[in-house]
Amino acid sequence: MRSVVILTVILGLLAVFGPALAPHAPNAIDIPNRLAPPGDPYPLGTDAMGRCVLSRLLHGASWSLGLAFLVSVIGLIVGSVIGLVAAMGGRLVDWIVMRATDSFLAFPDLVAAVVIAGVLGAGTGSLVFALTVTGWMRYARVARGIGLSLGNRGHVIQARLAGLSPAAIARWHYLPALAPSLVVVWTGMFARAILGISALGFLGFGVQPPTPEWGTMLLDARVHMRSTPLLMIWPGLAIVATVLAINLTGDALRDSLAPQERPA
Repeated sequence: MRSVVILTVILGLLAVFGPALAPHAPNAIDIPNRLAPPGDPYPLGTDAMGRCVLSRLLHGASWSLGLAFLVSVIGLIVGSVIGLVAAMGGRLVDWIVMRATDSFLAFPDLVAAVVIAGVLGAGTGSLVFALTVTGWMRYARVARGIGLSLGNRGHVIQARLAGLSPAAIARWHYLPALAPSLVVVWTGMFARAILGISALGFLGFGVQPPTPEWGTMLLDARVHMRSTPLLMIWPGLAIVATVLAINLTGDALRDSLAPQERPA
């Protein structure tokens, strides 16, 4: 687990400080050195406009990871609130909320996000909205399931009898119990958000050029896939390594928070 956490911390530091480590400006054009192989002064080569691939990857980390973090946090907040409303609102509210949640879950995440982004138009705002709308349901189901199990616990019943408001009960009794499970779910949804942002960027619905986002870099490199395959390999490796590290961190967190579930 320690190595996985270290890798995740490194990725987080790259997202924050990556632009400061970039050897060149991400949009600096050097036509004489276009499609240059890795070497000096471009460690990972250049793209079709002579821009430094390494610099664009480091700047792209801020966009891809930053937007994924924003999307996953908004989804966590929205989904947790909706799940708690369903758990604490009674049978009718629970039925209405969960049928609405199931309706959202009936559509594949990426397909629904592409439709929403296509209707709203390409751009960062549309990207965040589309992925948030399609990413809150799993949080809601987890929060609702745990909330229902807590509803009949003695300390929760005593809090109701003492006259505490639903908001206070949620704050002091539900959220502490929800936090470990929601953190594990969040790591998985964070990784899914990175994939979603990259996929929408590759399809042209995400962050728009010349902003160096990993999915957009894949889109730009597609036409040179045969002649210069490294242009697609570098951002692809960045996406795969980041998603793998986050998923492994989520698995490690799950095992550490529930040691009794570890295999013998």
